[in-house]
Amino acid sequence: MRGGPTSLEKRVYQTELAGRPLIVEVGQMAQQANGAALVRYGDTVILATATASKEPRQGIDFFPLRVDWEERLYAAGRIPGSFFRREGKPSERAILSGRLTDRPLRPLFPKGYRNEVQIIVTTLSYDDDCSPEIAGIIGASVALGISDIPWNGPVGAVEVGLLDGELVINPTAAQREHSRLHLTVAGTRDAVNMVEAGADQVPEAVILDAIFRGHEEIKHLVEFQERIIAECGKPKAEPELYEPDPAIVEAVRSRYTERLREAINHPDKQAREQAVEEVKKAALEELLAEFPEGELDIQHVLDQVLKEIVRKQILEEQIRPDGRRPDEIRPIHVEVGLLPRAHGSGLFQRGQTQVLTVASLGAPGDRQMLDTLGQIEEFKRYMHHYNFPPYSTGEVAPLRAPSRREIGHGALAERALVPVLPDEMEFPYTIRLVSEVLSSNGSTSMASTCGSTLALMDAGVPIKAPVAGVAM
Repeated sequence: MRGGPTSLEKRVYQTELAGRPLIVEVGQMAQQANGAALVRYGDTVILATATASKEPRQGIDFFPLRVDWEERLYAAGRIPGSFFRREGKPSERAILSGRLTDRPLRPLFPKGYRNEVQIIVTTLSYDDDCSPEIAGIIGASVALGISDIPWNGPVGAVEVGLLDGELVINPTAAQREHSRLHLTVAGTRDAVNMVEAGADQVPEAVILDAIFRGHEEIKHLVEFQERIIAECGKPKAEPELYEPDPAIVEAVRSRYTERLREAINHPDKQAREQAVEEVKKAALEELLAEFPEGELDIQHVLDQVLKEIVRKQILEEQIRPDGRRPDEIRPIHVEVGLLPRAHGSGLFQRGQTQVLTVASLGAPGDRQMLDTLGQIEEFKRYMHHYNFPPYSTGEVAPLRAPSRREIGHGALAERALVPVLPDEMEFPYTIRLVSEVLSSNGSTSMASTCGSTLALMDAGVPIKAPVAGVAM
């Protein structure tokens, strides 16, 4: 699937985004990737590349997309502070930026596509007034769009701030310091497909206006990219999409739909999973006798039927697998002060989801120093860490360094509490929260947010208001 020009056929396209030039260059750099784009936004410069394997990956039931974000401290004229004086593992911001880039891109690949795809965004120059994340999403979209990789983009992205009651597109660093809203929105010409936000108790109507305002800017970015793709894009490769054997589809649907429907409806997660597993086990034993090479197809169709049953039941019958209505919350139980030596602790349980959050208070010198692209040393006085051990889902797995998911969920809960923390002059302590997921049956990140409120209040931190969270 690889290919491209053998000479440096550089083409430059320019538009304006929030009053600053946005320049996209294609054709000169990274020519052996399926697609590549250099994006200049103010003095921020990123290189985005898209590469795909030539053949589908066999034996998997998911789309193997990987988005890596590479921060280079030379982008800010700095030398890394580590012993080896070179970049090591991705920073927390790099991981979060990769997740932010992944979310609007992933839904637009063809269903059943199993080729490995890797997007790499490298920050080459850093301007704090011009978000590298926004440039990176746009660059990744262009790289995919001009490549031969099957993809139904392009997408655009912007940040939206709120200053003195006015919405501001892509606020500068100085404006972000005073903004009551930090919203990133991405989408296609027709719809928004990714929103990430933090806000200082902003009314819902204002946030909704901000999303619509952001989408208007996204439409212009999509039009700009469509011109680039029309002039520079390669013909899209014909994808080899995964399709289960029609005979297996028919056999599973006709014999096991009702059995799965009976198994899925149970208030207890473990009992429900056991009942579903028994149906799946029986289906495999019976159908493998007819289709000896069809194990992956059988499992795929069983999972697909299960999803369809749950979706139809919720939308049409207004009932969830555990018997609740769509607007009904699981029973909630909370406790505080569980740990005698910790400064604060809170246990939050919603149904079978259970999270213990522990608060530690330290001196100002305990702040975390961040090795970032900024010219000024940055510190964090409030940190939230999220741990998701395998026993929380009744599974066995090796314990390793925090995963991307754990870092992302920790940042999500951390962001929710920042607006209600006391000013440093009023409460000059460093604050660390650790959320231990003890049992998981949906939305542990929001349970961590609720547990964090409990732990902070138990520790005597004078927060401005309690914070709770739900997943939608």
